[in-house]
Amino acid sequence: MMPHPFQTLFPLRGSSGRGALPASLVAATLLVACGFGDPALPTPRPVVIRSGARIAPDQKRLEEIDRWFRRQERNIREDPTFLIEEVTRDTPAYPWESLYITGDTAKIGVESRKSPEAGMAYMIYAHFHLMRKMGRLEEFLPGASAMDEFTLEREILSRVADVWYLGRSVYSATPYDPLEEILYAKENGFLDAFLLTARREQFAEERAAWLREDPEGLERYRRWFVATFSREPPGLRGT
Repeated sequence: MMPHPFQTLFPLRGSSGRGALPASLVAATLLVACGFGDPALPTPRPVVIRSGARIAPDQKRLEEIDRWFRRQERNIREDPTFLIEEVTRDTPAYPWESLYITGDTAKIGVESRKSPEAGMAYMIYAHFHLMRKMGRLEEFLPGASAMDEFTLEREILSRVADVWYLGRSVYSATPYDPLEEILYAKENGFLDAFLLTARREQFAEERAAWLREDPEGLERYRRWFVATFSREPPGLRGT
């Protein structure tokens, strides 16, 4: 059985399309991805963080995530019409804080020394946004053209969370706090609250509507986040 993209992340990191990989590695990965059908996933395990909070494995859901992830990862790797580059950072950043797009090139900063595998989830985030700029987002996120800014960003972060769930549950990816926060927020029904708190200025109208509809929502989310991660959520730190 050939390696999964998470297991062949290096030399996949820092490159896409444009002849970046040796032909032998491209051929090997293609055999896994499409030549003989997707192989069965290894047995998934619970995702557990320092607080003891855990996410149970869901084999069928992980298999579905794996199917769309492989297709998207293959496009990142092979499509010669764009470039996504991972840039090593020395400090943590959420995906939206470290993404820069110019023309057909996206650069995204990743604290890869903390978690080498985190780069795969960050590159998926960059790919969605680059495809949007290139007018190709519907290829990878059907229905995206009908979404408003907030709904689209929430859906993209939901996909990032799913990729991290796959990496952590199935491929023993090294824990990385920014991605753990996104994953656990989604799995506990707080992804909207996470996004509207972390990026309250960008989504000010949506945040105001949320607080009108659920005045206790922010404090409920804050208590959950502190109990889960032993720190204030992004957007409330230092305030």
